[in-house]
Parts: sequence; C-alpha cells; structure tokens
Amino acid sequence: MTLAPPAPTSTTFGLGETTTLAVSYLRVSTKEQAERGGRDEGFSIPAQREANLRKARDLSTIVVEEFIDAGESARKADRPDLMRMIEYVKTHNVAYCIVHKVDRLARNRADDVAIHLALREAGVMLVSATENIDETPSGMLLHGIMSTIAEFYSRNLASEVAKGMGQKALTGGTNGKAPIGYLNVIRRDELGREMRTVEPDPARASLVTWAFEAYASGNYSTITLRDELIDRGLTTPPTPKRPAKPPALSTIQKLLSNPYYKGNVRFRGATYDGLHEPLVSTEVWYRVQSVLTAHQTSGEKTQTHDHYLKGTVFCGECGSRLMLTNAKSRQGVIYPYFICAGRHSKRTNCEQRAMLISDVETSVENYYRRIQIPDHIVTALRELITRQFDQLQASSTQERNAHKLERDALRNERTKLLQVHYAGALPLDLLAAEQERIARRIAFLDAQINAGDIEYEQAKAHLDDCLALAGDCHAIYMSIDDSLRRIANQAFFDKLIITEENTVDGQPGPPFNVFFDPQAQATAVAKQGQTTESGTQTGNVVGLNNDLWVGPMGLEPMTRGLKVRCSTD
Repeated sequence: MTLAPPAPTSTTFGLGETTTLAVSYLRVSTKEQAERGGRDEGFSIPAQREANLRKARDLSTIVVEEFIDAGESARKADRPDLMRMIEYVKTHNVAYCIVHKVDRLARNRADDVAIHLALREAGVMLVSATENIDETPSGMLLHGIMSTIAEFYSRNLASEVAKGMGQKALTGGTNGKAPIGYLNVIRRDELGREMRTVEPDPARASLVTWAFEAYASGNYSTITLRDELIDRGLTTPPTPKRPAKPPALSTIQKLLSNPYYKGNVRFRGATYDGLHEPLVSTEVWYRVQSVLTAHQTSGEKTQTHDHYLKGTVFCGECGSRLMLTNAKSRQGVIYPYFICAGRHSKRTNCEQRAMLISDVETSVENYYRRIQIPDHIVTALRELITRQFDQLQASSTQERNAHKLERDALRNERTKLLQVHYAGALPLDLLAAEQERIARRIAFLDAQINAGDIEYEQAKAHLDDCLALAGDCHAIYMSIDDSLRRIANQAFFDKLIITEENTVDGQPGPPFNVFFDPQAQATAVAKQGQTTESGTQTGNVVGLNNDLWVGPMGLEPMTRGLKVRCSTD
C-alpha cells in the first residue's frame, strides 16, 4: 500500500532540514490473525503499522511504501510482499526498512542472513521498531542474537504444536478444519473456559450421509453422485475469502474415502477414535470402500437405465441378461425389443428370439397378480414370523455376550499397541496396519452386537412390513410409475426369468423367497394356531429354517417411494 509518492532519498524542508525515505514491512503468520475481529486486517497489522510509523517519525523519515504479508509464515522466505519489497528497494532510493520485530522478516538464520544481505546491497538499513537494532556493532550483535532466538522459538513452537496435535488426536479431537458436513465451533463450559469442538453442519450433514448410502448401493459413479449432490443443494462452506460453490469431483472422492465420517481421526498415519458424531455407520463406510476399490479395478462406468425392467429381466434359455434394442420396419416405425445379450454377443448358443417390450411388461404385471399372497395366508405367515423371532431372540444372548468379550479384548489390545508405539518399540506402519485390523474386527462385532440388541418389536415390524408388501404387491406395482417399478422389481426379486413365450419365473430375494414359496405358505396355514413349549416347531420345515429368514439387521429401512420397508438385498 503506497502511503506517499516515491521521492528522492532526501527531501529539503524549511531551512535546510532534510528527511530520508523508508519502506515498512508488516506480517502475520495465519489467515485467522489477518481476519480477527471481523476486520480485513485483524488487530496485529494495524498495531505493527502504528509502531513502524512512530519509528519513522523518530528517524525523521517518510514511509513511501508498505508491504504486507497476511497469513504468511516467516519459516519460508518466498513470501509475495517480501520478494516485492526486495525488488522495490533495488530500484528506489530508500534508506531504511522498518520492521516491528526481527522475527517479522525471518525465523531461521539462513533466511535472515540472505534477506539482510539483499537489503545491505541495496543500501538499505534494517531498523526494528521495538528492538535496538541498527548497523552499529552493538546493533548487529543484538540482531544476530534476536535472529537466533527467533529461529529457536520457531522450531520449538513447531515441536510443541506437533506434540499438542498428537495429544489432541490421541484423545479424539479434530486437528484443523473439519471436513465438509461438519463445522468447527467454539463453546464455553460451565466455568467459562473456551472449548473448540466439531458439530454436524445442519445444512450439509444429511447430504453427506445420503452420499455414502447412495454410493454404497453401487448405483452411482462418483461423477453421477456429484451431479445428484449438486442438484440436492450441496455446496462447500463459505469463507471470508471464498463464497460457497458446488463441490469439485476430487472433493467427493476424498469425502468417500475419509474415515472421519465413521468417527475416526487420523494423525501422522495413525487412526484414533474421534469425539465427534459419526455421520455414517462403520458398515456403510466399509461398503463404500469396497465399491471404490471395485470401480478403480474395473474402471468406473456410469450405468444407465433406459427402461425400468433393464437389469432385472433375464433370458429363460441361457440365463443371460435381456438388453434393449430398437428395430425399424420398412415403413419407418420403430419397435423396441428385449433381446438376449448372450445371443447378441455370440457368447452362448441361445436361440431365443426378440420379445416386444410391451409384451414383457404385460407378462411381468400378470406375474405380480399370480404371486400376490391372499389375506388368510398373510395372517398365517405373520404368526409363524412371531414364533420364529421368539426362537431367535432366545438363542442370540449367549452369542452377543461372546462378541462383547472379544470386543473388549480388542479395545485393550489397541490401547496396549499405542503404549508400545509411544515407548518406541512399535514402528508407525505396523501400528497403522494393526489398528486397521482391529478396527475392522470391532466394526464387525459392533454390527453383530447391535443386531442382537435391536428392539424386538421393531425388527418384527420390519418383517411385517415386507409381508404386507408381499400381500399387496400387484396393487402396489400397478399404482406406481416406471421409476418406482424398477425399485419394486429390485426389492422383490433377484431375477425375473423371461421365456420366449413371455412366461415369467421370478427368483425372489429374501425374505420374499420364503413368503412366495407355496410350500412355506402351506406349512404356515397348517401350523396356524399351534404352539409348542420350545417354540421351535418350524425348525425342520423346508423353506422355514433359520438360514432363510432375514436377521433383524438384515432388513433395510423404508424403501424410497414404496411407503413401507423391505429388504433389497
């Protein structure tokens, strides 16, 4: 900032009185200092400026140019305005360079010598506004001492900061700026002490949670996920220097791989349990990592769905997927068909002919009508579900206790590993590997424990919702649009097998594979109203063994658009 136009080295005032010219250099280390108090320059820069101007008046000199490095550390010498100042004094007749303290210029001896030499070669004397430093022998001695002290302070400060950051990470704190989806906040405890903590961002946390769950489904690439997040309103948090803007693709990729969102903090290669609130479950986070790995291995591709049946219907002759194609008649009319991908690519000897899409759509609608479960069978199956849950709840307590004991042992092992590492007996890379192993096992055990601890009535209600879906599947299917029909097909079936005669043979996924099984339905009706002391009457019934039933945590939350919950696995 220019305070006065450039002038000769000396200027005459009145009766031969002369004054010299000077430049002023100001610096603060961090952006926070530069913006503190809601001001453009914070508090430190104006205070340094005032001190430098007082020193200029004492020297009977005029400050003709001011150079400010805001948010620049003195540990590096390539600061923009410092470089500009050195170039300026080389081409202008300046007598003094005024700094508030020597450490404003440099905090290591090598940089201090280089900067001081450049000023001397330009004929400029370095002057400190608060220290008795000039070009006299005593001043030069003091300059050397102060530079050495500044260098020691900088190195010692860095060591203390690193130590503090390590201790903060060890206790679960967050170092630096929290990632997107969280906010750094300042609170005060009951004693009025300042507490810096991290809280979920009310405007972005739910979008981050959705992003993980959506990507874990495998239906999105990072590109399509970013587009969907932008459509839903996700932006980066605004700062004093940068407004909010849509996230970059690299931001989404980093977000999906950051363990911070499952409750961990990383510092220097080690992972610690964080104090912040996780935005995603551990299971979902690891599922996302698996999808990321699969996409990196195979090359990420964006899947498109041109028809709601695409991806669900398969060839009844060779088992290949049915793909879409358009055929044009001699009159120019386009007819959409499903054709066998195996036959089209000549990977199989399939001879199944093309099928009109409209015929396949009608066949699937009729199939839903055939499999819809009558009310009296729904009632019988519901009673059987209740007895099954009674058995599961009674037999899972011992297994949960074993999981809890193993989890406690792993947590103790993790604490001992950290102690051994801090004692210098365990290298960092081995610590990180062992922590990853323990974290994965604890995540698995937590999932098993939570699966057993889930509310009995809630779990039973999930299965009951799926049973209600099965009892009304045709009516639901006929009342929803094409986009929701695709979701319904994926919820009910692993595959829909289509033959050349447009007959449909569905392969339901759990738990619908039990609900739609005629033998299971007949058994439920036959056993309706019966009870046994052990509650295990279904144990030997084909189609009703424990392996076929979906466990409490295997049930997905409410499927979007279907109004009730069902499993989509």
